[in-house]
Amino acid sequence: MTNLPELDPVSEAHSRRVARYIADEIRAAGGWLPFDRWMSLALYAPGLGYYAAGSQKLAAGGAAPAGDFVTAPELTPLFARTLARQVAQVLEACGGTEILEFGAGTGALAEGLLAALDEAGVRASYRIVEVSADLRERQRRRLAAHGDRVRWLDALPESFTGCVVGNEVLDAMPVRLFRWAETGLQERGVALAGEGGFAWEDRPAPPDLADAVSARMPALPGYVSEINLQAEAFMRGMGSWLKAGAALLVDYGFVRGEYYHPQRVEGTLMCHLRHVAHADPLIAVGVQDITAHVDFTAMAEAAVDGGLDVLGYTSQAGFLMNAGLMDLLAGFDPADAPAYARAVAPVQKLLSPAEMGELFKVLAVGRGIAQPLTGFSRGDRSHSL
Repeated sequence: MTNLPELDPVSEAHSRRVARYIADEIRAAGGWLPFDRWMSLALYAPGLGYYAAGSQKLAAGGAAPAGDFVTAPELTPLFARTLARQVAQVLEACGGTEILEFGAGTGALAEGLLAALDEAGVRASYRIVEVSADLRERQRRRLAAHGDRVRWLDALPESFTGCVVGNEVLDAMPVRLFRWAETGLQERGVALAGEGGFAWEDRPAPPDLADAVSARMPALPGYVSEINLQAEAFMRGMGSWLKAGAALLVDYGFVRGEYYHPQRVEGTLMCHLRHVAHADPLIAVGVQDITAHVDFTAMAEAAVDGGLDVLGYTSQAGFLMNAGLMDLLAGFDPADAPAYARAVAPVQKLLSPAEMGELFKVLAVGRGIAQPLTGFSRGDRSHSL
């Protein structure tokens, strides 16, 4: 069992409030909630959930960073500067001038993209869909110098032409859990246990879940995993409003054959609490992140079902190398050893197969893009989806 950090008194009190709220929801539902509903409440319950309340979630790195996890844009500005090259190509190809980012975190990616595009002579406006009130406020402060050029949307656009960006967005969408039993497929949910606690409880899977899971993997008694039907609906729905352009989606995950590999018997559900990763979402409710890896085959299929094209799929390392990361790194003087080391260290984390380079993938889907995208010029794995 991973040794978890102790919560400070404020976080502990908040977690108790969230637990009481979810416990009331469980009682109102008859004593059991499917996990996707439980996860949605833990992360997004108004004023209480992890992404809806005012705790610090993301950090900028360092020896003892605050928050619970660090994303690529916070690791190094070179991530945004490299991604900007691909964004610029998409905007040129579709004739658009807008970028739409989902889940903009601290605003680091938006800030870096706008700066790099301005430097390249590409003037773009920026739209953000952000469900976290405190992250939205952090973004407003960070991006204030851009004025009305940056705007926040409270709903999906009815029509959009340009480039959509999503860095670690799909993994935070609530998933449904299942377990194969000798008697058939079970849906895993959450029930009450003890004094204010929660426990797993399995029930026979309803037809929609049973059909969806059976179409993706054989019955393997004892096998536990998840399926992200909400993320699939998001990808499918994108086809109704992305009229021209592309969506660049960066996240950790696998193609279906790897996702539901017979040896991956406990699924991919993961939590992050003060930079400690563990697999128990039923504790520290409301003050820890809960995620699941992405089934990129499912995301690509859903996008195609929505009328979009798959434009590329590759590892994060491959994408960044193709898009020119090493050219940007060459701008640092190796003779200035300290500055060069500071620049190279986070880049190694982005590219290393043992870190983010291989686990993270980039999927591009879109409409009306005739030319191949630079980020997938070598090592495109679309055929594996």
